[in-house]
Amino acid sequence: MNKFKTLKDHVYDYIADQILAGNLRPEEKINENVICAELSISRTPVREALIQLASEGILDNVPRKGFVVKSLSEKEASELYVIIGDLDGLAARLACPNLSEKDFKDMQFYIDSMALTIQSKNYEMYLVQQKTFHQVYIDKCGNSALIEELAKMKNKFLKKSYLDDPEGVISRTLTATNDEHREILKLFEEYKAEEVAKFLAEVHWASENAHFDLMSLNEK
Repeated sequence: MNKFKTLKDHVYDYIADQILAGNLRPEEKINENVICAELSISRTPVREALIQLASEGILDNVPRKGFVVKSLSEKEASELYVIIGDLDGLAARLACPNLSEKDFKDMQFYIDSMALTIQSKNYEMYLVQQKTFHQVYIDKCGNSALIEELAKMKNKFLKKSYLDDPEGVISRTLTATNDEHREILKLFEEYKAEEVAKFLAEVHWASENAHFDLMSLNEK
């Protein structure tokens, strides 16, 4: 059951989405007036959302400057990936007995979609499809606190912009990652809850960590 969302929750989601979409960049100041105008709301829920985002390490509250988007170092990312891997594995284990044939078909659709985005080098869309793939089983875990915590931790990852990939390094990396998605789906279809949890924590998110490093290198 989805909890009732307050105005603050909607503002929180809006800002997080803007960061993930790359519309708000690291060290960029959050303009509260713009958010109030775009969402047609008062300053209070905006301030509440900003304070929450800062408490979760997504924003920094800088004296005499205000709230700015926090940069995430590779070390911080590596540490977060370990935690996210364990939590994602837990969500998968809890969700496994609840998954239906429709869920399996949905996950297969997103795997096929990711393959197409890799072929067309539409890596931005790959990230969207990848997030949706994982969300299929996360939403079926039956633990709203776990779902919320995973969303908060993933919000800390700013969208990475891919440069040209003339040597195909990014394409090969994402293809290997998508092969892991196929293994995740196979384990789900066999209802191997412990195995899929272990694979996500110890294999897949370790690969995602390397994926983050690759994207960071491509931005330098």
